[in-house]
Amino acid sequence: MIRVRRGRLPRTLVVRLDSAGDVLLAGPAVRAVAAGSSHTALLCGPQGAAAGRLLPGVDAVLTYEAPWVGLEPARVTREATRRLTETLTAGRYDRALVLVSYHQSPLPAALLLKLAGVGWTAADSEDYPGALLDLRHHRRPHRHEVLAALDLARAAGFALPPGDDGRLRVTPPPVTTHLTGPEPYVVVHPGAAVPARAWSAGRAARAVAALSAEGYRVVVTGGRAERELTARVAGRHGLDLGGATDLRHLAGVLARARAVVAGNTGPAHLAAAVGTPVVSVFAPVVPAERWAPYGVPHVLLGDQGAACAHTRARHCPVPGHPCLDGIGDAEVLAAVAALAEGGTEGDARDRGEQTERGAAV
Repeated sequence: MIRVRRGRLPRTLVVRLDSAGDVLLAGPAVRAVAAGSSHTALLCGPQGAAAGRLLPGVDAVLTYEAPWVGLEPARVTREATRRLTETLTAGRYDRALVLVSYHQSPLPAALLLKLAGVGWTAADSEDYPGALLDLRHHRRPHRHEVLAALDLARAAGFALPPGDDGRLRVTPPPVTTHLTGPEPYVVVHPGAAVPARAWSAGRAARAVAALSAEGYRVVVTGGRAERELTARVAGRHGLDLGGATDLRHLAGVLARARAVVAGNTGPAHLAAAVGTPVVSVFAPVVPAERWAPYGVPHVLLGDQGAACAHTRARHCPVPGHPCLDGIGDAEVLAAVAALAEGGTEGDARDRGEQTERGAAV
């Protein structure tokens, strides 16, 4: 661990170029870096910058649309590369950590960091890095994204400060009662950037209707591009907040919910970051062991052994989307009741552990 005086601690850059959810999962590692740095900057993609600004310990957020990341990658241009390297050079960073998921390579980013004069770079890499990495770290198998990032930070000399439990965290969100009305309520977030990871609109609408019939007040959330979806899902049974919140205000809405029902998407991780239990409608196209809600009580719904398991499919390859649309109303209601009313998962919040259930609750 770095143990020099505060004034001599390194200026450190953390790179996480993916979506808002991935940036939120990097939060504990960012706090570890910040505890051992005089200045901590976060380099994000455009989809992750808003989440980066919510992370405690971040002094500056830099944005770069990397051509090797995202669903619709940017073109490679000399001008964008030049701007990035100039910005990084001006930052005078002593150290950098490149955080990637298990299926990604850190080497394109590491090359640009070297060109920008960053003195020391660490990353998980299965590929031979040559001179691009000063610390080539190997990820432990089956590791959750949060823990894998913390493992790398620790190997690079950065540890969480005393009293930090390592859960997800964001800066305190605003009060959003003017949007939601009075508590209590349950949030349903039906959308996802990858369609295979979300319920169909009709299935989500039936879940909202079932929750309402059970006596829950339901708030339906979504981004500006999802207004048509949230209006359909809310119908006559829920309050439609589609397009009504930025990420910071969405955090406020989620923080006051009794439970959040969401797919494997950023708002599920944002709910975990504000301490709200999550009913995770999780498609097995990626492994839940790596991306399930972290550090809060949660119930995992969905057929994790479906034919699409671990395919990374963006659109469901199986007619009818059975892994998620096959979840019954009774399962959803039981999961919400277990979390909203304390249930058997209640003690997990105090232990900082995760609780998972199969499709049958």
